[in-house]
Formats: sequence, C-alpha cells, structure tokens
Amino acid sequence: MNILVAEDEADIRRLIRLHLEDRAYRIFEAKDGVEALELFQQQELNLAILDVMMPRLDGFNLLREIRRKSHIPVIFLTARNEEMDKVLGLGLGADDYLVKPFSQAELVARVEAQLRRRHVYDSPQEAAEEMIEYRSLRLHLKECKLYMAGEWVPLPAKEYKLLALLMRNPNRIFTKKQLYEQVWEDEYCYDDNTLMVTVSRLRNKIEPDAKNPDYILLQRGLGYMFRRED
Repeated sequence: MNILVAEDEADIRRLIRLHLEDRAYRIFEAKDGVEALELFQQQELNLAILDVMMPRLDGFNLLREIRRKSHIPVIFLTARNEEMDKVLGLGLGADDYLVKPFSQAELVARVEAQLRRRHVYDSPQEAAEEMIEYRSLRLHLKECKLYMAGEWVPLPAKEYKLLALLMRNPNRIFTKKQLYEQVWEDEYCYDDNTLMVTVSRLRNKIEPDAKNPDYILLQRGLGYMFRRED
C-alpha cells in the first residue's frame, strides 16, 4: 500500500513515516503542497495524509486537485480546531480529520480503518454494478464518476458516496444517523450542518431546480431519499 504524507514539519513527517513503515506501508513524503501534487500525479497512491497549512499550496486546495481525479481516502492533519475548518475539509471530500498534537497510534489506527473501508467499498459486489441511470443522470460505480446529460460532473468523495448510496436505494428514506454511518463512517461526530451542506452542494450540481429538488428529497423528521419514478 502506497501512502502520501504531505507535511511541512520534517520531524512530524519522520515520525509518521517510521510508524507506517513498521506496518509495511510504502511512504512518499512531501514538504509542501506542490511537491505533494507532483507525487500524486506520478505515483499510484492508496491514501493521502495532508497537513492543512503548507507552503505554496495548502491542504484544502491540494485536496481539490486530488478530488478532480481520485477518490482515495484523505486524512487531514492540522493545528487548527475551528469547527468551520473541519466542515470545509469534510465538505471538500476529506475522509477524516486529526488535530495536532495527536498520537501516532491513533493515526495508524485511522489509516488502517480508512483502508479497510475503501476495500469494502471497492468489493466485487459493488464492482459488479457498473452503472445506475435515471433521466439525465448516469452514475458509473466502477469509475466513481457522475455524468449529467453526457457531461462529467466532478464530485468530492462525500458527495459521490452520498449520491451512490441514495441512487442504489431509490425511494428509501435514510435517517441522518444511517447516512453518517454509511457515508461518513461515524455515528455522532458531525453536526447536522455537515450533512445539510453536502446535500445542498450536491443538489446544486444535479437538480434542475435546487430550490425545488426533484431527486434528493428531505422527509421532515425522517431523513433523505432519492426519488425515482419509473
């Protein structure tokens, strides 16, 4: 397994590399965002660990570039603890978030959890389903891509996972708890605003009229569903 570690503090990079190499992972180190982007473009990576505050290209903008081409798991490392930074990172498609200082054992555990989830997510059962199509929407599950009226619509990882879950289960209502468990792989850590922002951004991309959604509907007091009329 190949892991990118993008962190401008050499001591932190070294500690992360040593602990992950003990688990037989191959580590690619970058001291800033531009160097990390070059490694991402050159190497076949399975996961990325990104510092938020890096020279030349910060973690948020680096994640935007990664999500243009890949849905590999991404874990943010940051000295910040503001709620909006966390919401922004998760909204852009980050899979996890660790605030410095953190224990190396916790980081390793989170890395392995993300890789396990990715393995399940890419299981043969899902790979057997190649495409879900409804009206102008066409979701390619093997490619992890959405097309609308034949045009590719780039989606951050969480928006893609949310849409895939709903489209694979049309007309089924998912509670907020179920969505957090299956999309964010968490029961309670993220507030309602995170889900609302993700749904809103997704609607703006796929709905003919985002103010009067036709696909992703909120059933008040219950949860969200993808309405399909066949």
